[in-house]
Amino acid sequence: MKRLLRPALDIPRLGLPAFRLRILVRSVFVLLALATVALSVVVLKDEKERAWQAYQHGFVRSQAEVMARLRHPSGQLALLNAGHLGQGVTPLAPLLLPYAAIDFDDPQKSQQAVEMAGCSVQYPDGASVCAAIGNNPYAGGFIYLVGSFYAGELIPRERGALVPAEAHRARISLDMRGATYRWIAPYEAMPPQGSAAVRGRLTGFVDNGTPQLDARARPVRDFRGWLWQNGQCRDLPPPSASAPAGEGTTPDCLRRTHYSIRLPVELFREALFRKDERLVWPPEDLGQMRVRVEMLAPGEDTKPLFDSNAPGAQLAASLNDLSRSLLPGERVQIRKLGSDEASAITLKGLDVQAEPSAPWLLRLIRWLPLEAAGVGPAAATPAAPTALDILDTPTGNYVVNFTGHLRGVEQSLAAVATRLSWYLGAMLAAIALAWLVVEVGLIRRVTALTRRAAAVSYNVQPGHTGPRLGDLDVSDLRGSDELGILAGGLADLLQRVKDDLQREQLRAQQERDMWHAVGHEIMSPLQSLMALNGPEDPGHRYVQRMQQAIHVLYGTASPAEALQAADVPEGRLDLDAFLRNVADNAHFAGILDVVYDLGPGHPGPVIVRADEFALEDVVTHILRNADRYRPTGSAITLTLMASESTASATLHNQGSTIADDLLERIFELGVSDPASPTPLGEGEHRGQGLFVAKTYMAKMGGTINARNTSDGVAFVLTFQRLG
Repeated sequence: MKRLLRPALDIPRLGLPAFRLRILVRSVFVLLALATVALSVVVLKDEKERAWQAYQHGFVRSQAEVMARLRHPSGQLALLNAGHLGQGVTPLAPLLLPYAAIDFDDPQKSQQAVEMAGCSVQYPDGASVCAAIGNNPYAGGFIYLVGSFYAGELIPRERGALVPAEAHRARISLDMRGATYRWIAPYEAMPPQGSAAVRGRLTGFVDNGTPQLDARARPVRDFRGWLWQNGQCRDLPPPSASAPAGEGTTPDCLRRTHYSIRLPVELFREALFRKDERLVWPPEDLGQMRVRVEMLAPGEDTKPLFDSNAPGAQLAASLNDLSRSLLPGERVQIRKLGSDEASAITLKGLDVQAEPSAPWLLRLIRWLPLEAAGVGPAAATPAAPTALDILDTPTGNYVVNFTGHLRGVEQSLAAVATRLSWYLGAMLAAIALAWLVVEVGLIRRVTALTRRAAAVSYNVQPGHTGPRLGDLDVSDLRGSDELGILAGGLADLLQRVKDDLQREQLRAQQERDMWHAVGHEIMSPLQSLMALNGPEDPGHRYVQRMQQAIHVLYGTASPAEALQAADVPEGRLDLDAFLRNVADNAHFAGILDVVYDLGPGHPGPVIVRADEFALEDVVTHILRNADRYRPTGSAITLTLMASESTASATLHNQGSTIADDLLERIFELGVSDPASPTPLGEGEHRGQGLFVAKTYMAKMGGTINARNTSDGVAFVLTFQRLG
């Protein structure tokens, strides 16, 4: 669409009612944009309240879940052993159990106790072990070892045999307080009790480092151990209920083997019955104790079926697992009742990588008031929620303090709002685009047409008519719609008026051009007459009166059409005699020092196709230009050159050269050097003399060209030579 310009005509002052439509449409679009932004802010405020309420509920759920896990035996185990549970996996350090002891004589109860406490250390091959002590010292100073591993068919020790390596056995070592205790416990089978499981006892002896037991060796008192093996192979499906025991298995298949061992620790028992010191339980050096359990197959120097120091073991349950129940930024502080803050345990929610969000949206969310329950009226940034609870354990009470984190809620909401802000921006852009289409395609056209129609009505009133009516143009408002048809009708009407005005102006212009051409051509010989008839001559006054009359008729318009319509008669002219005559009589026209350079090899008479009077006008215009630009006292040189078909006359003057961009344009009508000197009385140069010269030369079948020389300018006139 073309640019809608304000018309150049005088426009009357239009009142406000003329722009009501434009004001109404703009107001509607502004209100629509404001309503969209306001709706987005209201929705964002509502989402902030919803997020705050959801966070409060989530905070309560997190508190309940953390407390439930802390009250569970696995949670209490992690709490009671928080000081050294995360120091390493292997070698094993005994853990403090959340209950007094383990019923190690019952495989189901012992495994259930270990699973509930979560004290097992898991190994890549599926084996596990739990090394722990009870939380009640009066239950006896024992270390419990409960776990499982995979083994083939168990080989028992024959009663009275002194070589433990002939059977499956357990080898256990304990490092504590600078001393090392070792036991060797071979497996002794017990009669089956009507099931596919194999059951037996681990009889403990002190390991003296020799492959054979002393004949007088006796089992360690208070060392108890049991070994159970399932009847199901690890790599085979379970046998059917109707199949007899042992059917569907192979003798060398690997079966899950459970063990439950109680190690007597004399140092624990001595501390229990020592009356001179206060009993401390659990022992303060529990985390420095190290236990190693090895399960060996029959044979010397065989690779252990299970070794608690094997690599790849996974940590037992710890308080860090509780952090997964916390929301990002939440914090839980656990402190034993009566202890100082330095001994408190602090857990934090997992850090979640914050999504990118716009800073201005985060500031807006923080600024929005929050009226959720319990926050207070119109509170923009409520205090972080807190909660306090008491945990009762067998070793004492713990204070659990929960602290929430609202910044995470605001950042999450800001991240979501940032993603949705693109949709808001798209809606506002659509509104702006719709306004632009209506504004440019309709309202602006209506306004432009209104102004121009008012300008037409105003300018056709009496006192305002004139050529300025042609400045109004509404053709750019044409179109196929109603407004375009209306603008087209007005444009056609105005075009008719303009055409009539242009025809009238063209006719007047043609008349002025004719008078201008006649006056210009008469002025040249009149100037020569003025030079021939000096001021003392009586005819000087009449020539001067004729010049004044021509000046009155000269006008200001271009004579291009008049000169193009003029006829130049064809003739024969001796160019050599003509140039000699010009050089001899130029001083009568006020142009001094015109020299005809004959030069060596003078060609003699040169007959060319030219009209004497028209050529005299051409040469006069060139000589007058040369006279204006040449230095004072320098000569204007005329030179003749001839060939068999053409002849050329060169008029050369010294002085300034012509600019390169004007060499071809100086022969156009109206092109003149604004810095050229103007002799007194000649008035303003109109750029017409060289145009007349080029026109006359073309009508005589010749050409005229200009070129710069090393010391001035040369004009070359080329003619057709006649025989």
